Amino acid sequence: MRITGALALILVLSACSGPRRVQPAAAIPDQQATTVEQRIIQTAQDLKSQLQVNYKIQPGDLLDINVFQEADMSRTVRVSGNGTITFPLAGNLKLAEMSVPDAEEYLAQKLSEFLVKPQVTILIKEYGNKQIYVLGEVAKPGAIQLPAERRLTVLEAITLAGGFTNLAAPDRTRVLRNANGQNQNIPVEISRITKQGDKSADIFLEPNDTVYVPQSFF
Repeated sequence: MRITGALALILVLSACSGPRRVQPAAAIPDQQATTVEQRIIQTAQDLKSQLQVNYKIQPGDLLDINVFQEADMSRTVRVSGNGTITFPLAGNLKLAEMSVPDAEEYLAQKLSEFLVKPQVTILIKEYGNKQIYVLGEVAKPGAIQLPAERRLTVLEAITLAGGFTNLAAPDRTRVLRNANGQNQNIPVEISRITKQGDKSADIFLEPNDTVYVPQSFF
């Protein structure tokens, strides 16, 4: 009887306590990983934007030109071999060796003879010299022209940029690419290439790709 009573007491106490809720351990790390990935991509895009502000327009570049509230004047034009474009009302303009902000101001000045305070936006849709960007924790971040005679890999591009700094996280290297209007974020584990000899991990780069190497504490 004593054993039966004790057993009954245990069952009663177990029922009162009820099931315990356990927070899934993987939920928090997943959220943190997503945040880190977003920070890496945003930092890479910001660095590329800053670099492009100082870029000088070159022959062969394809420009998207828009005039605010003048939709019929929007044009996609390629800079000619002598560095010029032809634009409605403004005529023939030499934009080669101008920065994008300077070209916007120059075109707006020309259009002001016909429009009231025109606001011009110029975006480089395609680079005539086929360049890529290597940014982040490399010795010499910046733009690199793709060779005409062969394709360039991620590791080769990083080498041309002076290699990794002491703060780099090589296995978190990313290639940011826009293909057919879709943004792609391609991870590249450098140790697979250098330590495991997996050459398939060393992908070929396309014009306007961004290779970004984050810091190790990300």
